[in-house]
Amino acid sequence: MYSLTYNNYYSFLASLPSSSTQLQEPTYIYHVCPNTTTYPENSTYSSNLETLLSSLPSSNTPSFSSGFYSTAAGRSPDVVFGLFLCRGDVLPEICRDCIVFAVNDTLSRCPEEKKSLIWYDECMLRYSDENFFLESSLQNGTNGIILINTQNVTSNQQEIFRDLVLSTMNQAANKAANSTRKFDARKADFTGFEDLYVLVQCIPDLTREDCLSCLQRTINRLPTDKVGARLVVPSCSSRYELYPFTTNSLLEHLFLSWIQLLHHHLV
Repeated sequence: MYSLTYNNYYSFLASLPSSSTQLQEPTYIYHVCPNTTTYPENSTYSSNLETLLSSLPSSNTPSFSSGFYSTAAGRSPDVVFGLFLCRGDVLPEICRDCIVFAVNDTLSRCPEEKKSLIWYDECMLRYSDENFFLESSLQNGTNGIILINTQNVTSNQQEIFRDLVLSTMNQAANKAANSTRKFDARKADFTGFEDLYVLVQCIPDLTREDCLSCLQRTINRLPTDKVGARLVVPSCSSRYELYPFTTNSLLEHLFLSWIQLLHHHLV
């Protein structure tokens, strides 16, 4: 039995190749930008949006460390509200890279729309001419997007798997709702050979009640007969998989693989 400690992690990370300084493109998930409200080029709204978006990547370091930042630019009727949220386990550098990319990407995908919401695996970016800071988790303007792994859980394991998914995700939801960062990721043993990995996250400025309500609604909408699924909405997100996908679970997986490989060579 190998124990995973911080010293193990540091030694393992030191053995990995150094990462490239080139900006890595985040994994795109989905975007929403309704064309019901648009703005003309060179308008006051356009100028305010440019100001807001340029402020996001240059926001102070603590914002990227916490993974969340919200702000506004301009005055009514041309005020723009915006925020970014990074996945709770990503490093500050990855968070910043994702936001830098998102700022350019959203203007490419939504060149004249006043409202935009774009999700990546590592972060999300949102802006609007309406003050969404005041809306509850249930008034978020979109039903979000469900991504589902097409592979089914074997029929004789579906009931056990369903119970495990729901219990583990609800535990994570309660933990996240009661935390400052409104985030939790964990794993649970499924078969002895496979582990279940889950992740839940809310916008950090939601109340405990709104966060828990949002997460419970997303969890209840997820199918549990598939080996993986996620649902992202503007206020929160929920995901489960039968493979590691968070930073810590990937590091643990790589570390254990490295240990097994080392053990194989020593035997």
